Amino acid sequence: MSLEQREQSEREQASRMLPPAPYPEPAPRRVEARREHFLSEIDRQARSRSPRLALQSRGRWGLALGAAVAAGAAVVVLTLNSGSPGAPSNVPPASAASVELLERAALAAATTPQTKVRDSQYSYVKTVGHTSVLSETKSGGMELLRQNEAIEQWTSVDGREQTLQRKEGNDKLLPGTPGRGNLNSPTYNFLAALPADPGALLERIRDDAEKNHGAGSGSTTGPDQEAFVTIGDLLRDGVSPPETTAALYRAAALIPGVDVVLDAVDAAGRKGVSVARTHDGERTEWIFDKSTARLLGERTVLVEDNAWGKVGTVVTSVAVINSGIVDEAGQSH
Repeated sequence: MSLEQREQSEREQASRMLPPAPYPEPAPRRVEARREHFLSEIDRQARSRSPRLALQSRGRWGLALGAAVAAGAAVVVLTLNSGSPGAPSNVPPASAASVELLERAALAAATTPQTKVRDSQYSYVKTVGHTSVLSETKSGGMELLRQNEAIEQWTSVDGREQTLQRKEGNDKLLPGTPGRGNLNSPTYNFLAALPADPGALLERIRDDAEKNHGAGSGSTTGPDQEAFVTIGDLLRDGVSPPETTAALYRAAALIPGVDVVLDAVDAAGRKGVSVARTHDGERTEWIFDKSTARLLGERTVLVEDNAWGKVGTVVTSVAVINSGIVDEAGQSH
């Protein structure tokens, strides 16, 4: 199959599997003009690095950006480089279908009304589902144990107050305060201060991943996979302004190896389509509602037999049931 045929096949697959765009379709002439503008910018920047890269760049991004623009992405802003910095050359760029789904999710997020948030308020997230841990048995074998992730959590917008967590009817204050927040423990204000440009945002996240999962770290996860997981955690566990949420989705579209899984079910039993990335025998999936492109939850599925179980085992599955900004800790949205 030629490159053009493969691109056309991916476009057709994307249009069949993805939810309808939550915005009017642009005029064909506008789509083509926008696409050519993107491609010209890619070629210009690629040529400044190397002639060989310029040839590769248009082929790699032509499909991805074409899918996004064809989806109505008149406001899409992508950093024009040839994928994630330092990405292994044998990992393909994000598929056309995943770029289109992430762009639809970004546009759906961006059109969410912005509410004024005060420092005295709290981010509220309610989840259901499970995570898994491996535990050694008395006989020396390994046993997979599930941990309940039915949790409600209230995090201070400015990080000055302790985080309240409710699990199985019991409330507890987590030790310390979030302070200004970070990628592993975000506050609303921390998320609001992240770069709105997808490329700059991915660079910020990937720099952090590189420190802990890059060359010489001893980690087998790798910066790209860690960046994908970090973005998923921020989307699932945090409450952020619409602009930040949209930027996170677009940043994920720049990570190599991202693809789409047609059918997925979240921890609440809701069916959807997922953006996924496979690493070391495990597929991390972000599940979206097929009608609205709203994030439903996340799960990790084994694609190879390993110590965690057989192929198809859902190792973790967490669904977001409710989220938003509330006035007091303990208050539902």
